[in-house]
Amino acid sequence: MLQSVVAKLKLDQANVATRYIVFEGKQHLDKNLERKLRGYVNPRARFIVLRDQDGADCKKLKSDLAAICKKARKKVVIRIACRELEAFYLADLLAVERGLAIQGVASKQGQAKYRNPDSLDHPAQELEKLTAHRYQKIAGSRAIAPHLDLGNTRSASFRNLVSAIRASHPKP
Repeated sequence: MLQSVVAKLKLDQANVATRYIVFEGKQHLDKNLERKLRGYVNPRARFIVLRDQDGADCKKLKSDLAAICKKARKKVVIRIACRELEAFYLADLLAVERGLAIQGVASKQGQAKYRNPDSLDHPAQELEKLTAHRYQKIAGSRAIAPHLDLGNTRSASFRNLVSAIRASHPKP
């Protein structure tokens, strides 16, 4: 998803190498984030950490991640996907419709739960149900992400992520 967002923002065109560090789940991130950050010796490197909130307390989660990053002596922007990353997709049902080639999904955007999907308890389950189980976490994300409207404001956590990516990128 992040690769698609960065590509749409055309940030890679400023002669800046973008790298993605993928973790195998929350526990893997928690155990290995400090070591991975310490491994970067480039003083101009910038970092954004994106993690699902799931059932955790958002402020505590962000504070815990900030403490890990501080130990690594790196300045990091931390963004929490409210509940789950899938809330970003539920905020843009046209992207879901286009990415998964499903008709009629975008017409449901006016429903209350899709106007503020960050408040849903289980966005991934909602997305699976909405798409008649055609959404699969990895393949679905890859299919939907290129169609996301980066100006979409229905998900505050998505808006904050896009803003953080723009702000962290060096100006040409």
